[in-house]
Amino acid sequence: MRVRQAAANAAGLVMGYAMDALLGDPRRWHPVAGFGRAAGALERRVYQPRRARGAVFTAAAVGVPVLAGVAATVATRNRPVARAALVAAGTWTVLGGRTLRREAKVMGRALRTGDLPAARQRLGHLCGRDPSVLDEPELARATVESVAENTSDAVVAPLLWGAVAGLPGLLGYRAANTLDAMVGHRSVRYARFGTPAARLDDVLNLVPARVTGLLTIAVAPTVHGDRERAWQVWRRDRNDHPSPNAGQCEAAMAGALGVRLGGRNVYFGRSEVRPYLGDGPRPEARHLKRAARISGAVSLAALGIAAVWPLTGGLLAGALGRRGLRAVADRLPAPGGAVRDRLLARRGAVRGGLSVTGAR
Repeated sequence: MRVRQAAANAAGLVMGYAMDALLGDPRRWHPVAGFGRAAGALERRVYQPRRARGAVFTAAAVGVPVLAGVAATVATRNRPVARAALVAAGTWTVLGGRTLRREAKVMGRALRTGDLPAARQRLGHLCGRDPSVLDEPELARATVESVAENTSDAVVAPLLWGAVAGLPGLLGYRAANTLDAMVGHRSVRYARFGTPAARLDDVLNLVPARVTGLLTIAVAPTVHGDRERAWQVWRRDRNDHPSPNAGQCEAAMAGALGVRLGGRNVYFGRSEVRPYLGDGPRPEARHLKRAARISGAVSLAALGIAAVWPLTGGLLAGALGRRGLRAVADRLPAPGGAVRDRLLARRGAVRGGLSVTGAR
């Protein structure tokens, strides 16, 4: 039974990935957009500039999708086809790989033709920087950095959480990541209220971001990148970034492309100076297609890991967990006077030369 459920989860992840690769995001009635509207309504009702109130908001907004995923998982525990279909639908809903790569290619075409107004208008599809003052290299840099980070956020992390925790993992991760985008940024309004959502997103991305960085290094030769250089840049620069996770992805991408990322980021109403990652020149339009290809290769590699895990590591981890629980249960004292009776029985068995099993 457990093998059938694991196989259903793996099949659902593969089918959902294929749906995203072929169809992209739903153009209308996107569930993530609906969740964002519901979370926004909840925020307006519970908002106070306190971390405790932000924690309540985060727990409610993430908890509901997780509970829905748990309920669906329980309801389909004996129906593998239905389980696979639900996981496929959930995976398609939370992934954004095709859209991410398409946006990078569209930006690259605009920059290659010198259409800066179109490129500036398009940047809002990738990140929240103010494009009005950005030239071609800065628009290209913003795109490469966004592709690097969002390859983890929009593809690798959902797949890994889906592999580890099934449908609840898929929905819970996407909910937490969406909240981070909504309230997790630095601003006067969200400086305290948004902290719990930002920290939760950081924790959920600790492993996926590092997996993304390592996979980026591994696939660097697919775009004629130097794997050794990418490894060196990643090891040297990944922890210089203020984010515990974004630097893992961006440093590996900088090394794989042979460019230098980082610098002054201008947002609406504020700016930040980020440390430099990598040693090469600033990115250009020609680097965006290569970044998209790296994102696609990393996504496929992550899919392979996610598809195999439920049938290998997941089953092994479950078996070890059950064995550990049985060992703990065997060590717990029996209720009532059974402990004394058992000790007396063992004592009598020893005195009479019987085995403990025989005395029982």
